Amino acid sequence: MMNSKARITAIGSYVPEKRLSNYDLEKMVDTNDEWIVQRTGIKERRIADENEYTSDISYKAVKNLMERYDKSVDDVDMIIVCTLTPDFKTPSVASLVQAKLGISHAGALDLNVACAGFTYGLYVANGLVSSGLNKKVLVIGAETLSKVTDYTDRSTCILFGDGGGAVLVEYDEQQPSFLSSHLGSEGERAKSLYCTNLSETLNGEELIGSGCIVQNGREVYKWAVTTAPKGMQSVMNNAPMELKDVDWFVPHSANLRMIESICEKSGFPIEQTLYSVVNYGNTSSASIPLSLDKALREGKIKNGDKVLLYGFGGGLAYAGILINWTI
Repeated sequence: MMNSKARITAIGSYVPEKRLSNYDLEKMVDTNDEWIVQRTGIKERRIADENEYTSDISYKAVKNLMERYDKSVDDVDMIIVCTLTPDFKTPSVASLVQAKLGISHAGALDLNVACAGFTYGLYVANGLVSSGLNKKVLVIGAETLSKVTDYTDRSTCILFGDGGGAVLVEYDEQQPSFLSSHLGSEGERAKSLYCTNLSETLNGEELIGSGCIVQNGREVYKWAVTTAPKGMQSVMNNAPMELKDVDWFVPHSANLRMIESICEKSGFPIEQTLYSVVNYGNTSSASIPLSLDKALREGKIKNGDKVLLYGFGGGLAYAGILINWTI
């Protein structure tokens, strides 16, 4: 069990207005709606405006959180933005969000663990709050993946979308949210999913230096459906609880077929699994908070529910965290 003194007290989300449907993609690359749905489950994704960036999406997700839960963020003392698509190399997205929100005394850091980013962010926030270093932390998962997607590559452009979600983590030793966790990375597999930046060499091999996401979908799929069920069980062993005691499973929404396979291999019911991939596509760090918020709006998650979050992707990194939902 985690010695937690931190509780999630609010959640918010935001997705851009523009929709990119499978029928729109039919006009751009050699693909069709039936092929995309059959292989990924995705029907549409949201696309940021030309002048809309990750800091804008992050800010709007926090504003949504504030309005829905009547929360002030003036006393937030740390902002963590989980993203692989920052506006700039520097300043960080977190610093930009701090300025947009007008928070005068907050630390600010970006965390790049790609699709496992949000679960890593919660892990860090719990540590900071439970240790007493911070009292009130914003954890944001936000992406503008459309800006690093090659829309001539049909294997990747059908997958990615933009959006963001945010949660507030506050000190509460009476009713903590965080029960157990399990995380790690297999960097030797990094070439299976990357986006070049300053270097175009990875583990001694030359890469395609496009500045866009490059993925070996088959390898990532095999890795995820093999390692995720084991990781889920490791989270439960650390609780200790059994998987059957979990009310909701929230995996990274990479691909609906991948999620179905993970559920089958782990023995967890797909009916109790939450995802955002159908309407938003793969939004990397944003996919888990978007799935959570969607389920809350639909009245699915109730106070006291045990919720297992599991992120996996670029790195290749993974992080699972078991939460007692008490908003």
